[in-house]
Amino acid sequence: MRAALACLFLCLTSAGLPQPSALAAEPARRPNILLIVSDDQGWTDLGCIGQKPIKTPHLDRLAAEGVRLTNFYVTWPACTPSRGSILTGRHPLRNGLYDMVRNDLVNYGHRYTPEEYATSPEMTLGLDVREKTLGDVLKAAGYRMGMVGKWDMGQARRFLPLARGFDFFYGHGNNGIDYYTHERYGIHSMFCGNERTKADQGIYATDLFEREAVQFIRSGGGEPWFLYMCFNAPHGASSFGPDADNPRSRAGVQAPEKFLAMYADSSVPEKLRPYYAAVTCMDEAIGRVLKTIRDLGQESSTLVIFHTDNGGSGNGGNAPLAGGKSTLWEGGLRVPCLARWPGQIPAGRVSDEFLTTLELFPTLAAAAGAKPPEGVILDGYDMLRVLQGKAASPRREMFWEFRGQKAARIGSYKWIDSAKAKGLFDLASDPGETHDLTAARPDIAADMQTRWAAWRKEMDAAEPRGPFRDY
Repeated sequence: MRAALACLFLCLTSAGLPQPSALAAEPARRPNILLIVSDDQGWTDLGCIGQKPIKTPHLDRLAAEGVRLTNFYVTWPACTPSRGSILTGRHPLRNGLYDMVRNDLVNYGHRYTPEEYATSPEMTLGLDVREKTLGDVLKAAGYRMGMVGKWDMGQARRFLPLARGFDFFYGHGNNGIDYYTHERYGIHSMFCGNERTKADQGIYATDLFEREAVQFIRSGGGEPWFLYMCFNAPHGASSFGPDADNPRSRAGVQAPEKFLAMYADSSVPEKLRPYYAAVTCMDEAIGRVLKTIRDLGQESSTLVIFHTDNGGSGNGGNAPLAGGKSTLWEGGLRVPCLARWPGQIPAGRVSDEFLTTLELFPTLAAAAGAKPPEGVILDGYDMLRVLQGKAASPRREMFWEFRGQKAARIGSYKWIDSAKAKGLFDLASDPGETHDLTAARPDIAADMQTRWAAWRKEMDAAEPRGPFRDY
């Protein structure tokens, strides 16, 4: 606990927080904002959906007290580009972070030395420093800014949260870690501020992220706060497995015994129990964070949004949706999303409106009374009135590209073109993408391909950003 408090104090005092006199001059209070992101959680992997025996009572309560979105999409079917869009409100091809920041030699069992890791892609690549983040915009509006958990926007100091508008950071900067050792394939990866820390090694990561989130929320003064809370759960552990004879072995999802025991006598297959347990452990941590907000009397003045970073990786499965993580089928792109803001968002709603993570930046900026970044093209819309049930979604289309795969959604139609399969589908009647309508509606298929090509041309013409673009 001392390490956590020292970390919190150091980060907050060194980051140049707004002075109380400046905050006192502000008009009426803006909402606190809690944005929670899980990792690789499937579209149906919430208890309130009712399709699986998964225990998520706190997220279920969040859904009952707010709105659950059923047509909510990410911008890329894996973590790094998806998270870059959350923070910038821009397509991955526009903000430049359109593929993973990842060391691929681990695929062959290579264990990096600290010297090798220091010059590897995971340490030298990240979100272009010219990009304005949600952190930059909300901090300029007077918010106290916290980031806890998985960052994944680069680990060099110029890429870490304290350089991107945040006052406090406790978490890991890369794609993933072992839940207990906090290592990524042998390299210790937990940060407190800008420095790696082993003070909490051996403690389950979800418990640490809960602890730090609670401390951040409790440490505030009178200013509104924003907390970006990103779990590594229920992602598989990014560590080598115990099989010494197989250097490519991988550790799966890790979960504490208390939560594994909850599924010991259930119908859940044994190989899936760690995944279910990790989700339930994360749900309990979220519940404690929400209780902290409630105990502080801040529930009515706090906007809470929960979603996952991409479709399920196969641990939970995404049926009735096709595909999963790393595909452009619905199972890779459509994710669960919940939003609660008492007095602003009616309770108990389920909305089928077409929305994406690109809507988060303009929505949260508007709720905070923050000015959007000047001269920056945002690709989303303020969706608050949609969440409230007062308006239809302004989004009519969405486009994706993933390593040569192409997809578009326009209205209820979805077109996909990949090496393994192609097709046109009407999601209104066929969310599982089982009935190809290309032959029956060639005009729609041709139009969607034309519209996708026009979008790709627009992305190519955008002001270039790194780290991957050739300019």
